[in-house]
Amino acid sequence: MNSNNLIIALAQIPIVDGDIEANLKQHHAAIVQAAELGADLVVFPELSLTGYTIERAADLALNAKHSILRELSEYAVTHQISVIAGLFKELPARKPTISAVVCNPTGELDFYAKQYLHGSEEEYCSAGHHNHCMRLKGYKLTLAVCADFCHPRHSSEAGENEVDVYIASALVSHAGYETDAEILSEIAKDRRFTVLLSNHIGETGGWQAAGNSAVWNSHGKQMYNTGSQTGCVGLVEITGQDIVGQTLALDVNTLRAEVMA
Repeated sequence: MNSNNLIIALAQIPIVDGDIEANLKQHHAAIVQAAELGADLVVFPELSLTGYTIERAADLALNAKHSILRELSEYAVTHQISVIAGLFKELPARKPTISAVVCNPTGELDFYAKQYLHGSEEEYCSAGHHNHCMRLKGYKLTLAVCADFCHPRHSSEAGENEVDVYIASALVSHAGYETDAEILSEIAKDRRFTVLLSNHIGETGGWQAAGNSAVWNSHGKQMYNTGSQTGCVGLVEITGQDIVGQTLALDVNTLRAEVMA
């Protein structure tokens, strides 16, 4: 059994739809605080850099060399922390994907594209086709973006890949939270791995997001929940099967400095 200590920060920050620059500053504030708290990884919700602005996917899409992603990567390198953030990723001659970018402390970027689109997403975005795994502190992690976790094949493939931690970046509303939390609990219990949810807080894309980012152990028991606090970091410490979490308000001075910069 892996006895290494893995610390994951769940960033629960307000997002301004369509304002990537403002959102990047919020990301920076959360990254700085997560790193100061000793986190190995900080995870942001689905489309955290843009908000859930599906109709504007083509206009807001970023390519891998975009200055925004260079800045995000520099934050990861400077603070020696892994970062997972959400964006529309530009593709040549195709509609963009709803993606997660993984910024590694080495400066390398990896991408995961949401595989299971729903509603208007299919009109404006392309679907991905492959799961993405990463290794951190001896743990094998895999990524999901929102509706991915509602499709059994996604978590089944994660189980076949023998992952230790399943990370879902999402937009879950107040109305849908109870149902989605039950799905994530069942995934954890059925696949026998730890499941984390990084959820939006406040309004984005016309939805009222519920916050309540959370973690379930391999028996499906919820071990920690951030609650509905806006502007906070949920710090989750995983040591083998032991999971401990705490909610820490985002430092006001750090946040103010980022917004004014």
